[in-house]
Amino acid sequence: MKTAIAIAAHPDDIEYHMGGTLLCLKQAGWEIHYFNLANGCCGSLQMGPEETARVRRLEAMRAAEIMGAHFHESIGNDMEIIYSTERVRQVAAVIREVGAQIVLTHSPQDYMEDHTETCRIAVSAAFTHAMPNFTTNPPREPKSLDGSIAVYHAMPHGLRDSVRQPIAPHMFVNVSEVHATKLAALTAHHSQQHWLEASQGMNSYLQAMEDMSQAVGRASGKFPFAEGWRRHSHLGFSRVDCDPLSEALPNLVHHP
Repeated sequence: MKTAIAIAAHPDDIEYHMGGTLLCLKQAGWEIHYFNLANGCCGSLQMGPEETARVRRLEAMRAAEIMGAHFHESIGNDMEIIYSTERVRQVAAVIREVGAQIVLTHSPQDYMEDHTETCRIAVSAAFTHAMPNFTTNPPREPKSLDGSIAVYHAMPHGLRDSVRQPIAPHMFVNVSEVHATKLAALTAHHSQQHWLEASQGMNSYLQAMEDMSQAVGRASGKFPFAEGWRRHSHLGFSRVDCDPLSEALPNLVHHP
């Protein structure tokens, strides 16, 4: 079975930036996995951290169910996803266990550190996929050396880096046909409406996702709704021409 995993920081990040591509892979026959490293415990003004984490876990599980994705438990609190060997060991265990050929994760440049630290952890964890001398937690056998893996970076939130400069994708995925399902999965995170209005000025978190998807679609020059991606260097991961996302979705991918 061909397998893809989305590794994001918080519950709802996958739906915002990666969910459409994950759904397209599902339609193409891939097994898909849903993994948020942080539990969302800081994402509320009304609930305490424990209750917030509990509510957001249930919302994330529901979103994964809507997408038809395998759900993986978070490994830490918000603002505590810091790059470390132990975090890499935990994430590498999941990547090995599911046998991922595609890893979708955050942009290396983004508006906040949970996103960029998640990106660093995911990249390092994927890099160790075939290293027999790197021990994961829990222990998992590495993939064979002939098994390649490719990492793709989503667009940053707001489509700009931390100093507000635009980020241009290397490739676009047409997510128009799965947009309704992507929206339904994001709707599962209903606890975030008030938080995002208060903390980020989003009048509607659902409309914010639609606006970003349409903006990326316009940038593609081809698609009504799109997600943008940048492919990580192949060095240490795969052969130079390894691009399984383009190969899996030949009729949905546009390289500008």
